[in-house]
Amino acid sequence: MQTPPMGAHVDQTDPIAEARARGAQLSQFFLGDPQGWKGPVVAYAGGAAALRADAEAAGVALYVHAPYVLNVATTNNRIRIPSRKLLQQTVTAAAEIGAAGVVVHGGHVGKDDDPAKGFDNWRKAVDQLDAPVPILIENTAGGTNAMARHLDRIAQLWEAVTAAEGGDRVGFCLDTCHFHAGGEEMSGLVDRVRAITGRIDLVHANDSRDAFDSGADRHTTWGQGQVDPEGALQVVREAGAPIVVETPGEGHLDDLAWLRTAFA
Repeated sequence: MQTPPMGAHVDQTDPIAEARARGAQLSQFFLGDPQGWKGPVVAYAGGAAALRADAEAAGVALYVHAPYVLNVATTNNRIRIPSRKLLQQTVTAAAEIGAAGVVVHGGHVGKDDDPAKGFDNWRKAVDQLDAPVPILIENTAGGTNAMARHLDRIAQLWEAVTAAEGGDRVGFCLDTCHFHAGGEEMSGLVDRVRAITGRIDLVHANDSRDAFDSGADRHTTWGQGQVDPEGALQVVREAGAPIVVETPGEGHLDDLAWLRTAFA
C-alpha cells in the first residue's frame, strides 16, 4: 500500500525546512495568531510568491490552519461576521502561497440556540466565500452544541454546506484525538465518516491525553495517550489521505515513523 504524504503542524517561518527536518512531504501552519482576529501574515522570507515557488520546487505540500477564534456557525453577529471576513482573508492568503487547503473547525452555537441555525449559518458562509482553495471542515472534540463533534451533527452540517453554492469546494479533515474525545470509536470510523461526507481530504493523526468521550481537546505524542493505537493505524490506512501530526514537536519524528507502519 502506498504511503500518503505526511508531515506536521509547524511554525510558519520556514515550513519547507520544517518538512525536510522531519523527512516529511507536507507542512501545516497558521498564518498569524491562532487566537487573534488580525488578518493573515506570511512570515516566509520573500513573501507569499517565494513560499509558493520554493515549496513547489521542494515537493512540499502546504496546508493552512484557520485561527481558533473563527466560528461561522454562531448566532452572535459580533463573532460570526468577523469570522466570515477572517475565513475569506485566510483562504485568499492560502491561495497566494499555493496551499492545498485551509483547515477550519466546525464551530458551535450557544447552549440555548437551535443547532439548525448553526448549520444554516455554515451554508451562508460557504455561499459567500470565494474559495480558490478548498476549506476542510474539521471535527471537534467537545461542546454540547458543536456542529461537528458527533456524526449525526456532521451529517446535518454536510447537508447544509453541500447545498451551498461552492459546496463542492468543501472537504473534511478527520482528527483522531477529537473523535476519540468526542465519543467515536476508531474501528470502522472511516466508513462511518465517508457514508456522510463521501470524502476524507486530510487526517490529523493525534493521540489524546484524555479519556474516551471526555470532550477534551488535548493532543499528545503517540503511545503516551488513550487513543486505540491499532484503531488509529486502521484510520490512517483506510482514509488514504495526507496525514498531519499536531503532537508535541519533540516527538514528531517518532510519531511519523510509527504512522508509516500502517503502510508497511
